[in-house]
Amino acid sequence: MTTPGTTPDTVSVVRFTVAGMERTTGTIASTAGASGVGMGRCYTVVYDGTCKVCGRLVRMLRKWDKRGMLEIVPSQQPGLRARFPWIPARAYTESVQFVNARNGHTLQGARAIEGIIDVMPKGKLITWVFSIPFVRPLAEKFYRWFARNRYMLGCGEHCQLHKEQLDYLGES
Repeated sequence: MTTPGTTPDTVSVVRFTVAGMERTTGTIASTAGASGVGMGRCYTVVYDGTCKVCGRLVRMLRKWDKRGMLEIVPSQQPGLRARFPWIPARAYTESVQFVNARNGHTLQGARAIEGIIDVMPKGKLITWVFSIPFVRPLAEKFYRWFARNRYMLGCGEHCQLHKEQLDYLGES
């Protein structure tokens, strides 16, 4: 019970129905700022659902996710902006998003890829390479190149329409 004029310690979160089964994201501390949006999963990966290259990578990731840690959703999913209001709309066209469901901490681009791999079974056997001083900046440059050029890498006609819309910080 709270006294009038104060906020409660916990706030009930929305109930979702997924594949005919009701899931509750539980409760979150009102002061934590967490979104409770993982639908029972530890992490959410948001990718370009119309990109064929991204779709192939997501299929591979789903096979690798043996523990069911990831909720993988396309950026075109209705209600996504309401679930993650801190992520700017254009960020979805520029890079993959990796959201920690417990605290809302969000990674994007190459750093998101590193985070995704890190939580996968035996992923730490791969992600140690990011501790080498020059690897993270190189990985980010490669990721940005890939994202800009995905339309030429088998993605399809829709990506050609997005090319002009992409604007990467620090690049002209």
